[in-house]
Amino acid sequence: VSGALLTDRATAADFSRTNLAPGPDGLFGTDWLGRDMLSRTLAGLSLSIRIGALTACVSAVIALALGVAAALSRWADAVLSWLIDLFLGIPHILLVMLISLACGRGFLGVVAGVSLSHWPSLARLVREEVLQLRQAPYLLAAEKLGVPRGQLVRRHLLPHLLPQFLTGLILQFPHAILHEASVTFLGFGLSPEQPAIGVILSESMRYLTTGKWWLAMLPGLMLVLTVVLFDVAGNS
Repeated sequence: VSGALLTDRATAADFSRTNLAPGPDGLFGTDWLGRDMLSRTLAGLSLSIRIGALTACVSAVIALALGVAAALSRWADAVLSWLIDLFLGIPHILLVMLISLACGRGFLGVVAGVSLSHWPSLARLVREEVLQLRQAPYLLAAEKLGVPRGQLVRRHLLPHLLPQFLTGLILQFPHAILHEASVTFLGFGLSPEQPAIGVILSESMRYLTTGKWWLAMLPGLMLVLTVVLFDVAGNS
């Protein structure tokens, strides 16, 4: 929330305060344009977290829908198995970059790239879980009694899949944040005008040799800390 409120401050330049090291006047220092690095870091993390939440939710919903469909239909199962092999056979970052480029880069490109590349593992897990559940006596009895397939999915399968779905959603969150930052760092994601962590790290690379370590180190540490916290939450 604080990062979203600091977007204007994160982009405001003050040429009287350029290249200040971390200190009382700025905990994270300032960059070559006099922009406050703490504000830029918080704004970048806020943007990354929002993108991570959106892409993780979209990816998890895709995985749930495809996994359930594949377990209920042989034709859908064959198609899903082929898609999973295809997606997992391409290096992840390269796949995100290709989808992002195809969708025009920017915010939409990053969201599409991360969302459409993170579903295979969870879809495979959901499919295997549904295949096991279909052998349960109460489901076999419901099928023999003529319960419609849609009602079977809604009343019997989805409640059992909810724990796996939520766990997979939370565990995808840190991966989505890292991949968004990585693709943006490589220049295939968000535009340079946006105060994203990937943009901050990419721009700071040219200044590291001049001793301005705080431009990359402090935002990078905050990104790692954020990802680790969400990963611990998912594992818990």
